[in-house]
Amino acid sequence: MWLATFFTNNWAQDIVATLLTFAVALAWLRLMDALAAQHVISQTLSRKLIHIGTGPIFVLCWNLFSDQTAARFLAALVPLAITAQFALVGAGVLKDPAAVQAMSRTGDRREILRGPLYYGIVFVVCTLAFWRTSPAGILALMLMCGGDGLADLVGRRWGSAKLPMNPAKSWAGSATMLIAGFAFAFVFVAFFNSLGLFGARLGLADIAWRTGLIALAATLIEALPIRDLDNLTITATAVGLGILLF
Repeated sequence: MWLATFFTNNWAQDIVATLLTFAVALAWLRLMDALAAQHVISQTLSRKLIHIGTGPIFVLCWNLFSDQTAARFLAALVPLAITAQFALVGAGVLKDPAAVQAMSRTGDRREILRGPLYYGIVFVVCTLAFWRTSPAGILALMLMCGGDGLADLVGRRWGSAKLPMNPAKSWAGSATMLIAGFAFAFVFVAFFNSLGLFGARLGLADIAWRTGLIALAATLIEALPIRDLDNLTITATAVGLGILLF
C-alpha cells in the first residue's frame, strides 16, 4: 500500500515493510525501557505506555505492506520475534534488566510470562487471522491497548470508588475502558474502512454503534475479577462480537 509506489516487486516491498515495522516497534519499546531505567518515568507508566502505544503503531504499519497473501505472515514476524524475546527474558534465558523493569509490576522477570506474553500472542493471532480484511482484529487490539491500558492508569490515580463485584477495579477505570476503548477502536476501524480494506464501506454511524456495543461488552468483561487474563478475555470478546456484528 503506502510503499507500493516505490517498489515493483511485492516481496521487496514487504521485506522493507517488515524491517521498518521492526525498527519502529523496537524503537518504541527501547525508548520506554530507557526512560524507566533512568527513572524519567515510573515503572508502572512505562509498562502502560508500552501497552497503549505498541498496538496503534504496529497496526498503522500494516499499511506499509503489499496486498500479497504472504504480507500478513511477514508482518506477524514482528510481534512473534518480540514475544519470543519476552518469553526468553521471562524464563531467564536472556538477561535484559531494562525490559524487566519496564514490563513488570514488581521487578520479577517471571511476570513477563503472563500479561506481556499474552499481549504479544494476541498480536500474532490477530495479524494472521484478520489482517486488513476484517475489523475484528483491529477492534480487539485497540480495545486491549487503548481501553485496557488507559483504564489501569486512570484507575490507579482516580479510582477510589471501587466496583461492587471487583474491588480491584474502579468506576473511573471502567469508564475509561469504555470511552478510550471506543475512541481507539472507532478511529482505527473508521480509518481502515475509509481505505476500502473491508470490502463495502460502512457509514460512520454504523461503525459507531457496533463499536460502542463491542466496547461495552469488553468493559463488562474487563471488570470481572480475573487477574492477568485481561489481554485474552478482552480480545476474545472483541473478536467474537466483531465477527458477529461486522
